Amino acid sequence: MSTPRARIIAIAAVMIAVTAVFTLLVRIPIPATQGYINFSDVATFFSAFAFGPVIGFVAGGIGAALADVIGGYAQFAVLTLLAHGLQGMVAGVLGRGRSLPGLIAAWAAGAVTMVGVYVLGEGLLLTGWGPAIAEVPFNVVQNLAGGLVGIPLYLAVRRAYPPVTRLAQPERWQEG
Repeated sequence: MSTPRARIIAIAAVMIAVTAVFTLLVRIPIPATQGYINFSDVATFFSAFAFGPVIGFVAGGIGAALADVIGGYAQFAVLTLLAHGLQGMVAGVLGRGRSLPGLIAAWAAGAVTMVGVYVLGEGLLLTGWGPAIAEVPFNVVQNLAGGLVGIPLYLAVRRAYPPVTRLAQPERWQEG
């Protein structure tokens, strides 16, 4: 039997890898902004809903940032860590264990967070306000895909394996 800490670290590592793969699997470049559309949001939302805000932050942030570094977009890695990390954290806080309406609300809050962080970060530090604002519709589309696939995926996994929502929770000791 693994310790709760080891199990959480293992789940985080697997979800970081899944997020990185989803980010690198399909990349659609956006020449005007020097960014790209990807499927990181599917993995970020799934991680947040299934395992909570900490895993959502770690998997979304580190997984997508790692993909930026591997995929040649290292200049965006720190901003990606914050944008997707906060997206996963917000969605995880608001959506964990909820029914469909709660998940949709949590997805929307996470999506707004990610888009907002990218606009501010790119506008202030990376690309300037023009490209940052031009990228908003692309980030919205990416988040729509994340919700349209991530929410049903989470609900299907939760239905098929209900204990998934308890995997990242600390075990409580009970006397036998």
